[in-house]
Amino acid sequence: MIKVMRVFAMVALLMSTAARAVEPTVDSEIEQLLAWVAASGCGFERNGDRYTSKEAADHLSLKYRRGARYVSTTEDFIDRLASQSSWTGKPYHVICDGIEMQSGPWLHRHLAALRATPQSP
Repeated sequence: MIKVMRVFAMVALLMSTAARAVEPTVDSEIEQLLAWVAASGCGFERNGDRYTSKEAADHLSLKYRRGARYVSTTEDFIDRLASQSSWTGKPYHVICDGIEMQSGPWLHRHLAALRATPQSP
């Protein structure tokens, strides 16, 4: 019985790891978005508190590591993890040059710009 339970636990672990695997191109885009957020210099508001761009990128990176199983595309990352609080459901906001906007549309615009820029080999 113990052997069966160990085999079951191993299979479950392998399946959960496989379910969290993100395509390399998607992972690369998400990492580029996170680097851009960190370097943006914009303020971020999450659940009523303000954070720096670096703190926001760190938080989104943590959410990505923990929630990768919900991500198949970069758009999934933005819509499911980077646009609102998982706890309260409140949208995240970005404050750039005194203009406040929701983070989802802001990240989608940057993703479109990222994809439109030719990548070096």
